Amino acid sequence: MDGAIASAVLELLAEVGYARLTMGEVAARAGVGKAAIYRRHATKQEMIFDVLLPDQFLAEAPDLGSLRADLAAVLAEIAGSMTAPPPGTIPGLLADIHADTALLDRFDAKYLHAQRRTLTEILDRAAARGELATRPDPAVLNALLVGPVFAWLFLLSAPPGRLPALTSALLDAALALTAPGAAAT
Repeated sequence: MDGAIASAVLELLAEVGYARLTMGEVAARAGVGKAAIYRRHATKQEMIFDVLLPDQFLAEAPDLGSLRADLAAVLAEIAGSMTAPPPGTIPGLLADIHADTALLDRFDAKYLHAQRRTLTEILDRAAARGELATRPDPAVLNALLVGPVFAWLFLLSAPPGRLPALTSALLDAALALTAPGAAAT
């Protein structure tokens, strides 16, 4: 049943968009009663959040042997999570998440805290390998990586196909700030 609900959510997001999707439409498309959905998800926003992020985001830190490779893997996950849902879904969902304290707490735990924990692990490994002159604050690095991708896709409406060039530039900037020999502030 959960698979049918998730499929219905994704299909309807693509067909009618985030704002127009309703629990009733999802129930009808999934072939279940609305009560079955409400037993799993208290709100439309919670349902969509759970479908888009069924597991903890970046539950395991990539370990590809270098800071650049690990951060590139994180950036690929971030970009993928922002480009996979149909257009309009992420900005609408984020607006609604920030209006609901309980959902915001779940988003922080499942997405933001998971990203920062992953970045902390990556930075700790890079420091142990001698790749860092100074270890940046994981929250600052998180903002440096996520912010430009979000701005690129949702504020500038730039094409997702150009994300690889953006993420390469982001990696260069992040690594320049942490490289041995970088000026400490």
